[in-house]
Amino acid sequence: MSGIKRREFIAVLLAAAVPKATCAQERRRISVLHSGFPDRTPIHLLYEALGKLGYENGRTAAIELLGGEGDADRLKALVAHLAAQKPDVIIAITSPAVLALKQAGLTVPVVFAFVPDPVGMGIVESLAHPGGNFTGITYSEALLGGKRLGLLIDALPGIGGIAVFWGRGLPENAAILESIRTSASERGINVFWRELQGTDDLAPAFDDANRAGARAVVFVTDNLMFGHRKQIAELALTHGLPSMHSFATEVEDGGLMSYGPSMGENYRRAAALAERILKGTFPGELPVE
Repeated sequence: MSGIKRREFIAVLLAAAVPKATCAQERRRISVLHSGFPDRTPIHLLYEALGKLGYENGRTAAIELLGGEGDADRLKALVAHLAAQKPDVIIAITSPAVLALKQAGLTVPVVFAFVPDPVGMGIVESLAHPGGNFTGITYSEALLGGKRLGLLIDALPGIGGIAVFWGRGLPENAAILESIRTSASERGINVFWRELQGTDDLAPAFDDANRAGARAVVFVTDNLMFGHRKQIAELALTHGLPSMHSFATEVEDGGLMSYGPSMGENYRRAAALAERILKGTFPGELPVE
């Protein structure tokens, strides 16, 4: 082989090899773990936020979306999968997902969202100095229970009784229920509450609320019920019960009111924290927002 041809041959080999090496270097592995049904949520907002920061799925990032579907065993299996895969960062949505990761002892950096009490749950040492490999976004969910009741009463003055429907799919829901009951007692309002075990409980619960004299309903959602927002809104309308919810998405699907954290803003901030970690900042050094 002549010197010129040899140089051309080497140049071709380098041209073929360099783009692949560059692509592999740039693409970051991001896993999103949701304890419920992520496809029934506006998860696209998280993808959009990551894309705007330069992490576009299939191009500059490989984003894996995992849903526990409200099943503890399935969630545990997904956490084992993540422990084996070791992505560059995990974005964990809802407290059950974060607790499962914490209990498994994963060392992968984790950014959490929609977690009301990360200090009380033992996920971080403090909000200002999380320590370890967890940081994220939080809000005072339990306190919002009484606030939701107050806003509902302001909108519907004179109501003497309300219904509260809730499920244990999210550990914080019991505290929310207690906050609502305490606030209602202080205002002299009767509360009919019903724990929902599944979607089959929905129609009977609304029937029972009417019989109990409720004039409105506060719906404390969980992973399962959030995926049935339209059915819940239709039942509320059919039974003549104005409804208060946790998220704006529930109102978009037919509920009357909502008061709670912005899903879009939570996803944007989670993406921003994930970006800082991908650029080299340790999660324990990033204050919980």
